[in-house]
Amino acid sequence: MSDTKHHFSYGEDYLTAGIAIKIAQGEIKGIISQSSRAKIQQSRRVVENIVEKGDPVYGINTGFGPLCTTKISKEETNILQNNILQSHSVGVGEPIDLEIAKLMLILKVQSLSKGYSGIAEETLDRILYHIDNDIIPIVPSQGSVGASGDLAPLSHLFLPLIGLGKVSHKKEIISTAELFKKTGKQPLDLGPKEGLALINGTQFIAAHAVQVIAKLHNCLSQADIIGAMMIEGLQGSIKPFYKELHQLRPFKGNIHVASRVKSMLKGSEIMEDHTDCDRVQDPYSLRCIPQVHGASRNAWLHLKELLEVELNSVTDNPIIINEDLTISGGSFHGQPLAMAIDYACLATSEIGSISDRRIYLALEGNSPGVPKLLMEDTGINSGYMILQYTTAALASENKGLCFPSSADSIPTSLGQEDHVSMGSIGGRKALRVLDNLEKILAIELLTAAQAFEFRKPLKSGIILDEIHKKIRTIVPFADKDRVFADDIEKGIEMIKNKTIIEVSNQVSQKEKLSLETPFSNEFEVY
Repeated sequence: MSDTKHHFSYGEDYLTAGIAIKIAQGEIKGIISQSSRAKIQQSRRVVENIVEKGDPVYGINTGFGPLCTTKISKEETNILQNNILQSHSVGVGEPIDLEIAKLMLILKVQSLSKGYSGIAEETLDRILYHIDNDIIPIVPSQGSVGASGDLAPLSHLFLPLIGLGKVSHKKEIISTAELFKKTGKQPLDLGPKEGLALINGTQFIAAHAVQVIAKLHNCLSQADIIGAMMIEGLQGSIKPFYKELHQLRPFKGNIHVASRVKSMLKGSEIMEDHTDCDRVQDPYSLRCIPQVHGASRNAWLHLKELLEVELNSVTDNPIIINEDLTISGGSFHGQPLAMAIDYACLATSEIGSISDRRIYLALEGNSPGVPKLLMEDTGINSGYMILQYTTAALASENKGLCFPSSADSIPTSLGQEDHVSMGSIGGRKALRVLDNLEKILAIELLTAAQAFEFRKPLKSGIILDEIHKKIRTIVPFADKDRVFADDIEKGIEMIKNKTIIEVSNQVSQKEKLSLETPFSNEFEVY
């Protein structure tokens, strides 16, 4: 996650996924500087002048979409902007996570504060009020095709500005009317172009991508650690992680993963114990960790780089360049992120796939000293057998979710919007796959810790040893069957809470052991 100062200046400072999350979590306060306000005011004056002149400009004094040739009178331009928020609020399904909705607000302020949208200061200040006071609109999850902006979800997001919709306030969902009674606020009277500026944009897609970046990074980091622990438990070879190998095929992700895993295995007595064994090579799920985890790292990096462009862009329509130039283009189209999100979704699924294979490998009993099903007294006990059923089910579900949403397009708006990105669906789907991956990794964490136990009294490297000790304070060794669902829930909590990452960081700092690689700035900062 990126480091920054305590304040973030919307429209001026460079926004990243990490900074957006810190603003959403209240660690950084977002502000609009005076220089940004000057740009916003100038853009607003241009819109007002267009209305005064009466020349037709899309979205300012015309209808929307297929109604773009319908002229709107000066007197009706304000009504038009209120109407668009209402008519486009057609979302259905369960509400999105409140943090995603808050991220949408943050990303929208960043875009509008660039000064090319014609938005009023008062409107932006009201959005800041929602962010700063954690009053988050309720936004349905379904209804966007990710092209003419995320129209439906953004409409719901901004209904509270005009006194409609619902919000989460102090952990309670209430109507905006009730919120206004509690706070004394009044609905805004949106001016020309404001409604369109609010709902045209990619903030629904981008907010989901922000969470994909954060959650996938967490999973990738833990997959490396858990994979290293499984190598120790099954006495895998360290040679596939040598830099001499990866310099001959220098993909950034491969080099990064191989270096990290090798560093975690440094000083391992378990490794030393089987230096002269007669096994020539390991199965791919161990031997190809750098290639598979590395490929997913590369996909993550691709999405991160594209997302940062998007977070610092103007994505509404039309764009107000100056008094003489207003452009109706397609910067609201979600395709640039949609394809990268689908790529990240596949990358997520593959980490779960190889993790499931390592779990299966651990159960086979082919590693000396490690019993079949990871339990010595089997027959009366089933051991860890059925845990792999769960990972197989989750991995299979993820494969089914990997069909790229961006490969589909259904025309909308009477053919005016004849190619759409479906990136909104891809973003939601990627988070479902990530949720499943967290569960798979939790089960591999338990499985690796169980296999690791059978290497005692030999010690691993200090990082993995301390991680194993921490796991054992939460989930004890299993010498007979028990309700493993309880263990899995604790494992999932460890994955979500970054427990083993924190231990790794603490030990690395204390023992002055670095897991840094030549590409750490790219793969470990977002």
